[in-house]
Amino acid sequence: MIIIGILGDIGSGKTFIAKQFGYPVFNADTEVTSIYKNSKFCYKKLKNILPKYIKSFPVNKIELMNAILGNKKNIYKISKIVHPLVRKRMKLFFLKNKNKKFVILDIPLLLENKIYNKKIFLVFIESKKSEILKRIKKRKNFNKQVFSQLKKIQLPLDYKKKKSDFIIKNNFTKKNIKKDIRNILSRIS
Repeated sequence: MIIIGILGDIGSGKTFIAKQFGYPVFNADTEVTSIYKNSKFCYKKLKNILPKYIKSFPVNKIELMNAILGNKKNIYKISKIVHPLVRKRMKLFFLKNKNKKFVILDIPLLLENKIYNKKIFLVFIESKKSEILKRIKKRKNFNKQVFSQLKKIQLPLDYKKKKSDFIIKNNFTKKNIKKDIRNILSRIS
C-alpha cells in the first residue's frame, strides 16, 4: 500500500483533490464530525475539561467555536481529546484498505500531529488566496476569529510546500487535476 498525504491551506481544495485520486480517502474532518456526533466518550471528556462551553450531546460545533474564542488554549485541550480518537479510526482505515494499491490521507494537521513519516508521499495543493477566501466564507459556521486560531496551530505553508514531493496547482477544474494526479501516480507506482 502506497500512502499519499494531501497538504495545503484551509480551503485550498484538499478534500476535492483527494477524492479525484479514485482511491480510498481517510478524511480527518469527516471523522471528527462523526466523533462529535456519535462519541459519548468524547462528549464526556470535552464537557469535563470545558464545562462552561460544552453543554449538549451530540457535541455542538458552535459550543466548540465559543470555547476556542473564549480562550485560545482551549483549541489544544480539544485536540488532546479528539486527535487520539481520530488516530484510532485511521488505524482501522489502514487495516480495512491494506490490500489497496494507494490510500489517500486528507488530514489538515498531517505534519503538525506527527503522523507523517518518510514513507508517505506528500502532495501540496496550491490555490490562489482570493479563491481560498471566497470558498471559506461560503462555509457554514464560518468564523474569522476561529479561522485565525486554526491557522496559528498550522505549520507555515512554505514549509509544507518544501516538504512535499509533488505540487498540484488547483484551479478547481477536474481536467487539469486529473492529469496531474495521473502523472503523480505513474511516478510513484
